Amino acid sequence: MGPIETKVRSTFTLPLLALLVCFSLPSLLNAQYFRHSDYWKTHRQEIAVGMGISNFLGELGGRDQIGSAFIWDLEFSQTKPALSLGYRYYVAQLVSIRVNGTYGILAGNDNLTQEPYRQNRNLSFKSDILEAQLCVEFHPFQEQLGHFHDLRGVKGTKSTRMGLYVFAGVGGFYFNPKTRFDGKWLELQPLGTEGQGLPGGPEEYSLTQISIPMGLGVRKALNKTMTLGLELQYTKTFTDYIDDVSGSYYDKAALEEARGPEAAYLSDPSLGTIPGQTNAGEQRGFSDHNDAYLFLKAQIHFKIYQFRSSNKKYRTRIRRQKIVF
Repeated sequence: MGPIETKVRSTFTLPLLALLVCFSLPSLLNAQYFRHSDYWKTHRQEIAVGMGISNFLGELGGRDQIGSAFIWDLEFSQTKPALSLGYRYYVAQLVSIRVNGTYGILAGNDNLTQEPYRQNRNLSFKSDILEAQLCVEFHPFQEQLGHFHDLRGVKGTKSTRMGLYVFAGVGGFYFNPKTRFDGKWLELQPLGTEGQGLPGGPEEYSLTQISIPMGLGVRKALNKTMTLGLELQYTKTFTDYIDDVSGSYYDKAALEEARGPEAAYLSDPSLGTIPGQTNAGEQRGFSDHNDAYLFLKAQIHFKIYQFRSSNKKYRTRIRRQKIVF
């Protein structure tokens, strides 16, 4: 090959390469549009509706052993329904803030355990619980829309539609423990079953408390606007009285005189199989560990799309972009 032929080939090759780049660049940019742009800002708001189950972690019921902390004392037979409604706002592509409200039912019953002391104690409760929370979420893995390259009219390899997130925050909740007595449900907090508010007894507890919700969730995109998810939430509280049980037995005679016979009986409905277990001053609960509860919910997330933008070209690209599912 001579120098003239080499020079001619170079003369034609360089313009040809430049021409190919010019024609390919728009397609390459379009392929990366959804992955490396501000497209996520068009659907940074979501509404979430959930339905699932709730369960209590505290003194009453539990496994056939001395009460254990965390989930090791979970009583599955006391699982109750839960409902939730929430709003999510993405402050960054992988970070969101959510406001959520949840209704659930918590319950516990010493009749469900074969541990001798807990069974002899014979206490039970049920409480509605209303929780409001503000949480920060981190989404290390996000479900992606469409196909991997997002080229108009080209399906290609599908992108993953699965996502994972973790969350933590602060919340407040309302509860009101009750027990079944003489065919009706009685509120336990006004009775002061451990001598709350009486001489030598603990302070009365509030039915409104602060909590720290935390957990994780998985999501799967069903289409451009709807995502299905499953979320597990563990809630740490700062009270040990969700089940109305925490400290020691109070003198029954003094309690009956101050609060009546119902309060005296419900403070100690024991079976009498272990003599002396329920004497005044003996352990009734375990105040070193506060109560907690769990929510497990299936959720549907609805994306709220916004196409308004000060950039007309950007707005047009969003409207015209086609996502193939």
